[in-house]
Amino acid sequence: MNTLAGKVAIVTGASSGIGRATAKLFAAEGAAVVAAARRQAELDRLVVEIAEAGRTAVALAGDVKDEALAAALVETAVERFGGLDIAFNNAGIMGAMWPVPEMRLGDWHATIDTNLTSAFLGAKYQVPAMLARGGGSLLFTSSFVGHTAAGLPGMAAYAASKAGLIGFTKALAAELGPRGIRVNAILPGGTATDMAPTDDPEARAFVENLHALKRIAEPEEIARPVLHLASEAASFITGTALLVDGGVSINLG
Repeated sequence: MNTLAGKVAIVTGASSGIGRATAKLFAAEGAAVVAAARRQAELDRLVVEIAEAGRTAVALAGDVKDEALAAALVETAVERFGGLDIAFNNAGIMGAMWPVPEMRLGDWHATIDTNLTSAFLGAKYQVPAMLARGGGSLLFTSSFVGHTAAGLPGMAAYAASKAGLIGFTKALAAELGPRGIRVNAILPGGTATDMAPTDDPEARAFVENLHALKRIAEPEEIARPVLHLASEAASFITGTALLVDGGVSINLG
């Protein structure tokens, strides 16, 4: 399996969950991976696992809110592997869940900056590197929460950030399409990650029941559609907000 043979990919939020599964899948499909997250130890383990499978990855720890990290990730891709073809800007947080009148401005900014501003910072540096290669695939992790007509209490900042990512994706797709860069967003439903209430059986059962499939996803089930969008199999797909949500949006919407 070498769908991404010869490609170089950045994956943020790669220490766990969807990002980790995607980094491993990209590597398994032949890409050289630059993995980023805040936790160095978890990144180091990921790099070792990829190396043990005979594939290539390097890790860079940092906060996606930091512009210097966005620049360093691209510099690493270019210096170590010769360029950049794919970027999966996946890192994100749920953030503080408060009614708007009770939310502190700092909590709002923490969520918006981690989920949305980081996407801008990533693209700012990733796009020129992709243009130097003649094109590429730029990907963002949004959410059904930023798409469905149903609102969830206490999630105003999260919903705003994820809806903003969809708008950002569409604008960039129009801007960059003529220059050979495809831009798409993935919209997961409930997934067994650090952000999901998987340790509480009652909470997990409630979340599972929201989905038409009556379960939540494993991270690998989200990684596979991300691979599709990153690959040449999706060569005519751009500006898309792809729901991979187990039917939660049709149940809630």
